[in-house]
Amino acid sequence: MAAHEVSLDLLRTFHAVHRTGTLTAAARLLGLAQPTVTTQLRALEMAAGQVLFLRQPRGVVPTAAGEDLARRLDEPLDMLAAVSADLGRRPSLQGRTLRLGGPAEFITTCVLPALAETIAAGVALRCRLDLADDLLGELVSGQLDLVVSTVRPRRRGLHSEPLYDEEFLLVAAPSLVADLNPEVLAAQPAKALQAVPLLAYAEELPILRRWWRHVLGVAPSGRAVLVVPDLRGLRAAAVAGAGLTVLPRYLCAEDLAAGRLASVLQADDSPINTMYLVTRAAARTEPHIAHAWTALLREARNW
Repeated sequence: MAAHEVSLDLLRTFHAVHRTGTLTAAARLLGLAQPTVTTQLRALEMAAGQVLFLRQPRGVVPTAAGEDLARRLDEPLDMLAAVSADLGRRPSLQGRTLRLGGPAEFITTCVLPALAETIAAGVALRCRLDLADDLLGELVSGQLDLVVSTVRPRRRGLHSEPLYDEEFLLVAAPSLVADLNPEVLAAQPAKALQAVPLLAYAEELPILRRWWRHVLGVAPSGRAVLVVPDLRGLRAAAVAGAGLTVLPRYLCAEDLAAGRLASVLQADDSPINTMYLVTRAAARTEPHIAHAWTALLREARNW
């Protein structure tokens, strides 16, 4: 390594393979043919005198030497990419594009209205709605600029701040709540709720199960009468009287205030999940990202 200077292109290719996990994805990210990526990776391994990746049927896994090299390259290459991207750009926000990812319900209900000022300043917005792990992977690989994550990010090269604590409530239509025996609900809530139809996000009842265990200390009984992987769909079904469900407060606050939904059981300690605002550490000072970051943290105080 000391006798021969390694091309920066080889290091960029290695970095892309490490972040994406496959040669195909790295080639797509770099705009190269896959055989070129393979050739460059072999050249780097020859120059380093070490195997950097173990090839597997569904991708590659870094060796200890590969992990060490990736750790040393993360910040320098991210900073270099940020400088390269910023060359020739105007200092204003006009003409920039912000690539944003997050959960569909939270993005559409809270985040998009909060970014109206950023859009008005000339920033175009492109949204990707998906699960946190997939979105964080796309953020690391440079396909996204900003992610609202439902899990705390632990990958290298990312900067995050808590954005919002979503509180989960057990809700149903007022007519359904009125049919429950108030004395049994107060004394034995799990028993009182046994026969009530459940509206769930997934067959495993993940959100319902968490609320039941956190508040009642037991798992929910029975099978969901409705499963739809969209909290907005669960809210609509609950308002229509189809059953009870668990929703974040931000999504059902207006329905509660208007009497379209009612809280089934007041909990002293409702389950809470923290949302995180995440970007690449090297990109956090880019004007359009910084503008959106500041706007979201400011508006989150009112959610």
